Amino acid sequence: MSDVILSAGVRSNLNSLQTTASLLASTQQRLATGREVNSALDDATNFFTSQALNNRAGDLSSLLDGISNATQTLQAADNGIAAITDLVENAQATARQAQQSAGTNGTVTTSGLSVTSSTTFVGSGAGTLAGSGGTAFDATDKITVTDGTDTLTFAITSTSTVQDLVDAVNADANLDASASITADGEIEIQSSLASGGTVTVGVTDVVTTAATNDVASLGLTSGTATATGTENTDRTSFASQFDDLRTQITQLASDASFNGVNLLNGDSLTVNFNEDGSSNLSVSGVTFDATGLGVSASTNGFQDDASIEAALGELEAALGTLRAQSSAFGSNLSVVETRENFTNDLVNTLQVGADSLVLADTNQEGANLLALQTRQALSSTALSLSAQSDQNVLRLF
Repeated sequence: MSDVILSAGVRSNLNSLQTTASLLASTQQRLATGREVNSALDDATNFFTSQALNNRAGDLSSLLDGISNATQTLQAADNGIAAITDLVENAQATARQAQQSAGTNGTVTTSGLSVTSSTTFVGSGAGTLAGSGGTAFDATDKITVTDGTDTLTFAITSTSTVQDLVDAVNADANLDASASITADGEIEIQSSLASGGTVTVGVTDVVTTAATNDVASLGLTSGTATATGTENTDRTSFASQFDDLRTQITQLASDASFNGVNLLNGDSLTVNFNEDGSSNLSVSGVTFDATGLGVSASTNGFQDDASIEAALGELEAALGTLRAQSSAFGSNLSVVETRENFTNDLVNTLQVGADSLVLADTNQEGANLLALQTRQALSSTALSLSAQSDQNVLRLF
């Protein structure tokens, strides 16, 4: 407590000047910081609400880096699929070029018979290849296919079809031969040796007309149905090109990564869209090397048509797989990009909301400062006049 006794007028003007000085200090701080609420002392409710909004905005901003990385990872995978698709289409073109070059391996083809995969064999004694019924089949009803080293014996039953024979030949891993049904409806059996080979077909008790049970009854060229071929170097060259493209598919799939994540090489990706991870997107990776796509290396140097047809079938299936996965990745990418835009907008909304609670109106604060400066000058003058009034007592002396 001051020991100096002030008159009521002086004390009143002094208090007014002190209040004005305090208001000036507050106004100057608001102008300097741009904030009306600088601490909880200014407005506890607005201060802590603004702080909470800014904290959430910061958490979401940190997620944006992960979302952006996910976008780039998906784009890298999609770019990889597009490039692999081009390679698969090139492999298709190569296989078709090989197909246009005549195969020269040993080939046995039926002549004049009209068959389909469902054509049913008949037993000894009556009927035709395309017919049904006839005498019952027994152990003597069979077809043999040999490559000179290994022999396949195909036993015929009452339900055996031409396709069963084709499948049996193609499934025999030891037999250097392949079988197919041509577009003309003929049974074709070829040597699978790249250097050419011999295919011999034998028939027992299988007929196309009554009482006929030899190789000729199947429309084959002779009693032993033997044909020998030599290597077609063009087909061998195309097979080598095909295998090179297959290698490139595998290498490209392993290079389609971003930031250590490769969705084409079996990696998976989880993208979090909110702070606690309850909103997210899981993207399952795939293995899109040549093996994963089901594209096998060329067989038999593409010397037989069946090998080329098998390769073309695998490539067509691979294209279907690639297109389906490209659509799936495209959908995932759309979701991630939409959430990225939403998160950016939400962060801006939170920051604007937080600022609206604590930011100062600089125009208003500037006007306040000018008014307070004027009031301060007036208070100083009033204080001076009050002091002069107290000085009048000196005139008595």
